[in-house]
Amino acid sequence: MAAETFLARLDRVPLNRFHWRLLIVAGLGWMFDAMDVILIAFLLTPIRTEFGLDATQTGFVLSAGFVGMFLGAAIAGRLADRVGRKTVFQVTLVLFSVGALLSAIAPSFETLLLARVIAGLGLGGELPVASTLVSEYAPRASRGRFIVLLESFWAYGTILAGIVALVVLPQFGWRGAFVFGALPALYVAYLRRALPESPRFLAEHGRAAEADAVVRRVEREGGGALITVARPVPPERSAGGAAPIGALFAPRYARRTVMLWILWFGITFTYYGIFTFLPSLLAGRGLSVVRSNEFFFLSTLAQVPGYFSAAWLVERIGRRPTLVAYLVGSAIAAYGFGNVGVGPEANATSPAFIWAALLSFFNLGAWGVVYTVSPELYPTALRATGAGTAAAVGRVGGIIGPFLTPTLTVSVGQPGVFGLFVGLLLLTAAAVGLLGEETRGKSLEEIAPAA
Repeated sequence: MAAETFLARLDRVPLNRFHWRLLIVAGLGWMFDAMDVILIAFLLTPIRTEFGLDATQTGFVLSAGFVGMFLGAAIAGRLADRVGRKTVFQVTLVLFSVGALLSAIAPSFETLLLARVIAGLGLGGELPVASTLVSEYAPRASRGRFIVLLESFWAYGTILAGIVALVVLPQFGWRGAFVFGALPALYVAYLRRALPESPRFLAEHGRAAEADAVVRRVEREGGGALITVARPVPPERSAGGAAPIGALFAPRYARRTVMLWILWFGITFTYYGIFTFLPSLLAGRGLSVVRSNEFFFLSTLAQVPGYFSAAWLVERIGRRPTLVAYLVGSAIAAYGFGNVGVGPEANATSPAFIWAALLSFFNLGAWGVVYTVSPELYPTALRATGAGTAAAVGRVGGIIGPFLTPTLTVSVGQPGVFGLFVGLLLLTAAAVGLLGEETRGKSLEEIAPAA
């Protein structure tokens, strides 16, 4: 025991108040990020009306946020490996809040675009860095479940977006809806000040005493580390601190990187291609705008059991089989929804609603596993960079999907568009099945040792 590193001790600490507090503080930021991403679909119509935008300009409003997310994911991941997870973890949420507030007061179309890019920078950087920080604290036996639970806050943000669209938007307009998300997110950023830096990052950068002190704090919250006389044993470190970005394609990691990039592109392209336009797709099949929004809101409630079932399976049967199963389930649900009729009388018992709910269930459950495996596959010196770069590749799909969906719908119809989504989801599942590695039950140092 005297030779055990303090990171090995961190992996053995049972889940306690520290972990749950970290999950909530990280998850609340995640929730407001999700609310902003989903809410913009409801706000496009009043924004277009106020500024007199054409269809292309309206698309730019949507894509501006995705451009910011692409840049934010790539930059924030790299910064987190150099200056620390906690610093970037705080700054990204503040940046998102500033962007949302600027969106609320934007006097013109051009300033609104700039505000959406700023909000996207924060949002894109927030998610991979938050999942990296939480994964570096979570015990090895429950790390997968814990990250899926973190991602489940996306469902709560989606539900909150529906509530804001139904309650706040009619009363306060699109500007009030932006303010509603920005101010609470600033408070969450304030709460994050009390969180310590990741002990894995500290150890990697030669700050072993600080890292051991953080581990002891976590142990104390779980009832341990009352008296320890053994000398702290630091883990092995990579040479040179943060690894160069080219190390993503070193022989040890090239296969993992290719798999992650395919996975992120496929799931992001299909998610934003489907869910950003789901209310308008429903309206195109005969539902009123109000009924379409209600239909969308109710179907997204299925995301919650989707996350919780994935959280159970990811530690029960493993990351790879769970992810493949949920991607295939998403493909089946997308096919069903794309080929079923929707009439004005559609309700919660209609086939269209059932397929939409199943799509929410499987697609968001798969997202939880995506955020689980992304930071696991790289060593500490490369972890945030790898997760952030993969997320940035995914944001390319997030940019393309929303533009492609309305364009293709005109030429091939909704069944044809959903056929594209089905094919891409199945290809993504095949890539995970063939190239993915199982990481269940392993410590981060076992999965990716220090170089």
